[in-house]
Amino acid sequence: MATIKVKQIKSRIGAPVDQKRTLLSLGLRKISQVVEVEDTPSIQGMIRKVHHLVEVVK
Repeated sequence: MATIKVKQIKSRIGAPVDQKRTLLSLGLRKISQVVEVEDTPSIQGMIRKVHHLVEVVK
């Protein structure tokens, strides 16, 4: 499977609980943290849900 790198660019303070949990399930806990995850449809959906808090690093 292909992998993608996801970077948290904004704080989760003030975000709804479901978005906070989505960030945690992606493995993101701090601003500027980068994690490498598999590129699956479920991960793409998670990224879409918090697209304003993260960016995909190439």
